[in-house]
Amino acid sequence: MPSDPGRSRDPGRSPAPSRQDPDPSPADTGPDPTPTASDLTPAALGPTTPGSAPTASDLTTPAGTAPTPGASDPTLTTPDPTPTRRATHTAHTTHTHIAGIPIPDSKLAQEATELIRDTTDELIYHHSRRVYLFGARHGRERDLSFDAELLYVGALFHDLGLTERFRASHQRFELDGADEARRFLTAHGVPADRARLAWEAIALHTTPEIPHHMAPEIALVTTGVELDVLGIGYDTLPPETRDEILTAHPRPDFKRRILRAFHQGITHRPETTFGNVKADVLARFDPDYTRPNFVRIIESSAWPE
Repeated sequence: MPSDPGRSRDPGRSPAPSRQDPDPSPADTGPDPTPTASDLTPAALGPTTPGSAPTASDLTTPAGTAPTPGASDPTLTTPDPTPTRRATHTAHTTHTHIAGIPIPDSKLAQEATELIRDTTDELIYHHSRRVYLFGARHGRERDLSFDAELLYVGALFHDLGLTERFRASHQRFELDGADEARRFLTAHGVPADRARLAWEAIALHTTPEIPHHMAPEIALVTTGVELDVLGIGYDTLPPETRDEILTAHPRPDFKRRILRAFHQGITHRPETTFGNVKADVLARFDPDYTRPNFVRIIESSAWPE
């Protein structure tokens, strides 16, 4: 897979973009009942009381507790008007460039696109394509050398573990998408070390900071996710670029709908959210969820001291 020509490879992260809260997207109109980007940061570890701590087994079995006032959100049970699967491929429009950013058009890329179109809904498809576009644009702006085809697959597969077909496991949803991407790439003859890059890009895309110190393909998937979901770097995106990308890949009611997709993808495996941002999703929308406390787990471990 050819690298983007004329770019110098830099595994580190370029200077971090501004993290100010974004203005609402042009496609997001009306009141938004969902938390802001700041609500998605991991909660601080609170004070503990010796002797009352849960055991390490609490990591795998969330305790049932009384609902927290305001924790549940009836919008999560509202049927999504977007079907889980497309009835036909005819509605898909092929672009070779969007906002000046080339879209990989190899046989591998085309088959990756078809797989995502067949197994995800419009929400995940458009989100994943925006992740690629935002990541690729950032890489080109920073003059990074990256494999656009590998970045494209990483972006397309990064939320596959939230979908009905791939979310049945009890591992972290990121690993579902990472495993499927590696299988897909290996089946298409991609060398193991290159397929591993896509695996790492997907597996780490919800882990703050670390991906930005790794290979560009890994860092740029996270950059695209952070911009589209959290709004990090929103103010660095020219309005005309944003408008062209959103015309091709719109995000109607995206904030509420992506939070619902997160909840649906992890609600059956709450133990996998320990230590990561998806715990905030369950804490917000699941009244029976009790967040495991890292300090209490240490204090109540089997060690006798």
